[in-house]
Amino acid sequence: MFSGISLGIMHQITSLLLTPVIWALLFFVGLAIYEIGISIGERFGGIARLRDTGNRDALLHAGKRRIERADFLTRLAPMLGLMGTLIPLGPGLAALGDGELRILTTAMTVAFDTTVIGLLAGMIGFVLGRLRRRWYDQAIHQLNRAEVGQHG
Repeated sequence: MFSGISLGIMHQITSLLLTPVIWALLFFVGLAIYEIGISIGERFGGIARLRDTGNRDALLHAGKRRIERADFLTRLAPMLGLMGTLIPLGPGLAALGDGELRILTTAMTVAFDTTVIGLLAGMIGFVLGRLRRRWYDQAIHQLNRAEVGQHG
């Protein structure tokens, strides 16, 4: 059904992906930590300063950009975690067939670690996205009320 050549090529491509997936996951953990810091600044003054300038476009632009980054983190990190889970399982199961439990143990450890890291970064992105939506919506609402109050 499948030729040995196509299976070999597929296996080579897959095995080459593990290291970039792990580096990408580490990048996303760093990005999540960075985004936590940015969101603390937003919450304790950054959004209020933008709102107080009265520049709706700047407020909308900043909110959209920061929410998109959180959404990007929410979606991509778990996908990478799943890739990092599945990639080592193939060789791990093959090692189990050969009775090499040490290789299986290493593969399972990598699989579980990448899953947890991907989910952690995704959860941080999800929470930040939700909070930012609420904060920016509230700031826009306050800006609208202030404009109505000035014209009324």
